[in-house]
Amino acid sequence: MAIGLPAVASAAPSSQTGPQPKVAPALPFPVPPAIPEFDRSFYLPAKAKYRDLKPGQLIAARRVNLATLSVLPLNVDSWQVSYRSTNTRGEAIPAVATVIKPRGKAKRGPSRLLSYQVAEDSTAQYCAPTYQLQLASIPGNLTGSADSTYEGLLINSAVAAGWTVVIPDHEGPDSAFAAGPLHGRITLDGIRAARNFRPLGLSDDVRIGMTGYSGGAIATGHAAELKASYAPELNIVGAAYGGVPADIGALVDLANNNAASGLILAGVIGVSREYPELAAFLNKHMNTLGHALLAGKNPLCLTYQAALAPFLNIKGLIDLPGDPMKYPTPRKVLGQLKMGKVTPEFPISIMQSNPDWIAPVGPVNTLVKTYCRTPGARVAYTRDHFSEHITLAAASFPAAMVWLDDRFNGKPVAKGCSTFDAGSITLNQKNWPAYANLVGDNLAAIVGMQIGNPGRR
Repeated sequence: MAIGLPAVASAAPSSQTGPQPKVAPALPFPVPPAIPEFDRSFYLPAKAKYRDLKPGQLIAARRVNLATLSVLPLNVDSWQVSYRSTNTRGEAIPAVATVIKPRGKAKRGPSRLLSYQVAEDSTAQYCAPTYQLQLASIPGNLTGSADSTYEGLLINSAVAAGWTVVIPDHEGPDSAFAAGPLHGRITLDGIRAARNFRPLGLSDDVRIGMTGYSGGAIATGHAAELKASYAPELNIVGAAYGGVPADIGALVDLANNNAASGLILAGVIGVSREYPELAAFLNKHMNTLGHALLAGKNPLCLTYQAALAPFLNIKGLIDLPGDPMKYPTPRKVLGQLKMGKVTPEFPISIMQSNPDWIAPVGPVNTLVKTYCRTPGARVAYTRDHFSEHITLAAASFPAAMVWLDDRFNGKPVAKGCSTFDAGSITLNQKNWPAYANLVGDNLAAIVGMQIGNPGRR
């Protein structure tokens, strides 16, 4: 089904029989977890520890205590794993993920693994889900961050369904926000790491689903496109994602002088961390205000990224005539970030707000059309007309859960593409039980009940 080639060659698959690191115990409550920037031995181990490993092989592991809203302990089994991944230049890098399963003994056999990509949308490691999901972590945004509050509730519901969940820090060790091809590799290697981690008890043929919204859709979409060449051994049965930044250049165009300019400028910073040629271009051509904003926005989580410098003329920060995005270096990098180079070989569900004010619908329409030109493509595309970017994030998750549950159950998907224009995705009665479960699962989690049943996996 390939209609293009990824930027780097296929990576050798990891082995489930690989060496297992000694699992360190969790810190006793109320000792707070170490902030990643100061926890370098786990987040940034010496290169000698991972350079000779295969992608997805484990470097270290430790138990962790997770919590809803950082203060309400979760009754689950949870660990952090560090593993070897690959950057966009083909170099070995360390990566970290949280893995969660319903509490209890894991048995090998039919099982389900969900790779959940959080919309971290940030430029500092203390914003990453491995830190923010922990008990007694310091919230990255006092007004609530996608990873530590809202999306933690969604992850709770996935575990309550009996699924094992892996949540990668897909931005990597440099917090390279919006660098999609990097995010895709870290996501796929996070799935490999979860399969390799014996305490999860995952079967060799575990059925794997992927999901993510907005910044999480960047990672999910690129992982879906890279899977065939980078991780062909993985049994991915479907991916459901929404609020899709299919073309980062279009996001910059839309955000310029508009409310989302602060968030999108953070994406420019993140991409420059993975693409040195773009960093050199910005350093050479940015004006004084641009350099000041880049310095100020370097260590911030999502909410503060969005709040700092809204309605900014992003392109005006470059001291060059004309549109700076049309110069060779930005054009080349933006081309590498654009989705649509390879059609995923498994079914995908894409949900998009038609009046989305952050990730415009036009490039998503184009992406779907591109995929659907490939014989055998299986794409279900839903455009929601009564939502916008933020409200669809909440409305689309139960629909994604229902769709992924069908894939886990082996319900066949007809070849071909479908586009459905919904007034509101919330009106689909098939999804209503999932909305009720989302509320009930989190009420149970808040009072300390065990989340999920390992026998259901």
